[in-house]
Amino acid sequence: MARKTKPENPRKGSPLWMNTFADLMNLLLCFFVMLFAMSTVDAQKFELIAASFNETFSIFSAGATAIGDGVLISNGVSQLNELDQYINSTGKANDGEIIPEDLQEMEQKMEQARLEESEKLAERVEEAVVEENLDGTMDIEFTSQYVELTLQGAMLFDSGSAVLKQEALPVLDKLGVMLERYAESTIEIEGHTDNVPMSGAKYSNNDELSSGRALSVFNYLIENTNLDPSMVKHSGRGEYIPIADNSTSEGRAMNRRVEIRIYHSLSSY
Repeated sequence: MARKTKPENPRKGSPLWMNTFADLMNLLLCFFVMLFAMSTVDAQKFELIAASFNETFSIFSAGATAIGDGVLISNGVSQLNELDQYINSTGKANDGEIIPEDLQEMEQKMEQARLEESEKLAERVEEAVVEENLDGTMDIEFTSQYVELTLQGAMLFDSGSAVLKQEALPVLDKLGVMLERYAESTIEIEGHTDNVPMSGAKYSNNDELSSGRALSVFNYLIENTNLDPSMVKHSGRGEYIPIADNSTSEGRAMNRRVEIRIYHSLSSY
């Protein structure tokens, strides 16, 4: 009887295919951690980062085929090195959000474009003010987001009242024409007061008075122009945002005001 050969002990440890599988899982883990880290970036920033990643090491455009062809697995180490270099070359916001340098440059250019647009709008509004003989009735300032027209409360209202004066109506009529002509986006009307407490008047405090004055200007403009009411906002800010010293009569007079902000098409508001 032939002697049977004793079978050899099976190879100890994990099968060979598990090493490749483990490498793949590590790469996928790194990839999804990266996606999670970018989850707070808005859509515009994500598109820019995705495009930059695609140009650098083609993760997004070749993700599906790379795994099937084995390219992602074979080049995994080199791709991770490129990713590390890419991250190290980027800037970071205060909250740790990764912001590529080209995105920072684009935001700076956008802010400059907004400022230039506001300046052009302010020039047109100022020309219209001169043409309508409204010099001295309002102050004009601008930021990158809006052009602001400031009308003194004494011209618009009696003390403690939110009823528009008759002599203020021609000014608001001309202002309404200007807003129809130049307003491309939201218009915001804000009422402001000094810090003198209300007493014996219709309104119990300055918050109510400032809100009532802003609403009066809003109602008049809506009733006498073709402005879209959904694009015009009004609010009262009371005594909390003074532009002058409330300890003097001149300062209090400056603080009693109505501000009208004209936002333009590039505003992020």
